[in-house]
Amino acid sequence: MNARVLIVDDSAVVRKLLAAELALQPGITVIGAAPDPIVARDIIVHERPDVITLDLEMPRMDGLEFLRRIMANLPMPVIVVSSLTPAGSGLAIEALEAGAIDVLCKPGTAYSVGSLAADIAERCRAVAGRPIALRRQHRPAPAAALQSTTNQIIAIGASTGGTQALAEVLEALPANIPGIAIVQHMPPGFTRSFANRLAGTCRFAVKEAEDGDSLAPGRCLIAPGDRHMLVERRGGGYVARLDDGPRVGLHKPAVNVLFQSVAKYAAGNALGLILTGMGKDGAEGMLAMHTAGARTIAQDEASCVVFGMPKEAIAAGGVDRVLPLGGIAAGMIEEIASHQRRIASA
Repeated sequence: MNARVLIVDDSAVVRKLLAAELALQPGITVIGAAPDPIVARDIIVHERPDVITLDLEMPRMDGLEFLRRIMANLPMPVIVVSSLTPAGSGLAIEALEAGAIDVLCKPGTAYSVGSLAADIAERCRAVAGRPIALRRQHRPAPAAALQSTTNQIIAIGASTGGTQALAEVLEALPANIPGIAIVQHMPPGFTRSFANRLAGTCRFAVKEAEDGDSLAPGRCLIAPGDRHMLVERRGGGYVARLDDGPRVGLHKPAVNVLFQSVAKYAAGNALGLILTGMGKDGAEGMLAMHTAGARTIAQDEASCVVFGMPKEAIAAGGVDRVLPLGGIAAGMIEEIASHQRRIASA
């Protein structure tokens, strides 16, 4: 499907360069470039783009307010292009909560514009024509209580659309959930803001991972945007290890790196979850977890923003259950409780 894209950015240089680079990408048609939300609004009404790229700091109306109006009146895929600053990353996380599907770093040179254009084009082709819905704003009740979480661990991988999916799943889990390790494809600088935001809405502790952090029950670690995260066994528990190695399958952090370490060190004491995202990162690692005896869950196609990663994991044969987003938290708790019963009766 050809994706019709509208660029919204107050920088004339960025608009010109990004429009030129996007026009070179297969399957992409740039229908306009607006300097602010007021101009963009008129283009949207007349042209109905498939995807919008949106800067957040603009005159006349800030991008975040514009995004909220789009999602309230004419929901469509929006990719945020934000500056890599503490303020920029905080706004970007708010934009993801408001309904944006992904966040990318704002370019600084012509070369980085070309790289950004390729990333945007890939996402535009994946989401064009896909219906977009706001995530629930209320905090769902926990699906069930857990009696114990001894020696269990949860590993989660996600990409495009994953921040909203993760929030919905994590906010529905109880305080004594087993330790959770998450790889969400996100640029460096944004993962800390994302973790801090989740820490304010979840019933358990959430933080950006540091090397050696414990994965104890009631704790969730988010991989930094520029480091691989692995899990290792330490005594009767688990710790996170960060690695500055090369990208794996174009990703750093990579879901496969996390999942493969969990398969090695946790095996049947692990639960794996793969959520919405482009590409196939996590498919091999989830198969390794499944083969090692872990229970595995994938998000279903209907509730994914992009079905790429779950689809590949299912096709590889590493998925035990396929569930809609709204049923994943309950499914996770069922699997954890079932594992507890098996351990108790052994």
